[in-house]
Amino acid sequence: MQKESKIIKALVFHGELSVAVLDTTALVQEAIDRHKLTPVAAAALGRTMTAAAYLCSWLKEEGSSLFVTVDGDGVGGRISVSGDGALHLRGNVANPGADLPLRGDGKLDVSGFVGKHGTFTVVRDDGEGIPYVGTSELVSGEIAEDLSAYFLTSEQRPTAVALGVRVTAEGVCPGAGGVFLQPLPGASGEAVSFAEEKIPLFVNISRLIAEKGADGVMEEYFGTRGEARPVCFRCRCSRERAASAVQSLGREDAFALIEECGAINVHCHDCNTDYTFDKEEAEEIFRQRDDGLRG
Repeated sequence: MQKESKIIKALVFHGELSVAVLDTTALVQEAIDRHKLTPVAAAALGRTMTAAAYLCSWLKEEGSSLFVTVDGDGVGGRISVSGDGALHLRGNVANPGADLPLRGDGKLDVSGFVGKHGTFTVVRDDGEGIPYVGTSELVSGEIAEDLSAYFLTSEQRPTAVALGVRVTAEGVCPGAGGVFLQPLPGASGEAVSFAEEKIPLFVNISRLIAEKGADGVMEEYFGTRGEARPVCFRCRCSRERAASAVQSLGREDAFALIEECGAINVHCHDCNTDYTFDKEEAEEIFRQRDDGLRG
């Protein structure tokens, strides 16, 4: 049985530096299984989901929400990930079956899949009624560098980022995760230098996560244990919400669609789930609506 995904956070360097280590192996594997991702699509979406999990960990309330969109000019199309303060994540990529040859160094061509021109956008709603929207230009399409650029330009918070996803040709993810080093306000130049010196050690973070787990990475490289929180793939869709979508069509259009197609299919892009309603089920949906209006 695969270990659950999690994030571990701690303060290091005399409390001047926040460090987070994520093991998102199970999260990425579920995304692969749900969306039938190619290895390079899994790497791109998996890195973005890991980045989003870290961003969600800063939300103030469990009911807060966050959306990350990577809109590049690569073959994969737009990547969309959403999550909340409870660290429930879901996401999709426009072209999950798109594939590319390995790079010359034998690694997955994530940059080619994502594209080097486009935007990295974060929408964060802490429940205060005024969502924060931040956008930065893509730097490389490798996601880690793009997130680091986003932090610097949109949040004015320099952050060192390492992200990685290992995927076999058979669609198995043995390791995925990330390391984030963020100087706190007022941090010394020595703390910033410490972060800059540490981050190159995680160039193969997916392998380290596969071998040591997040706890092992945190203990070996930062000498502490930190506070852990679970991260999981969970979608907000449901049959009830899908029924509301059918209702929103209106009776005439809904039954015209059933007449043409035999049923109404409501598809959730985030978790690749289909909800199908036949004529009898549609009749029940509109009967309940009418009863509610009369009541």
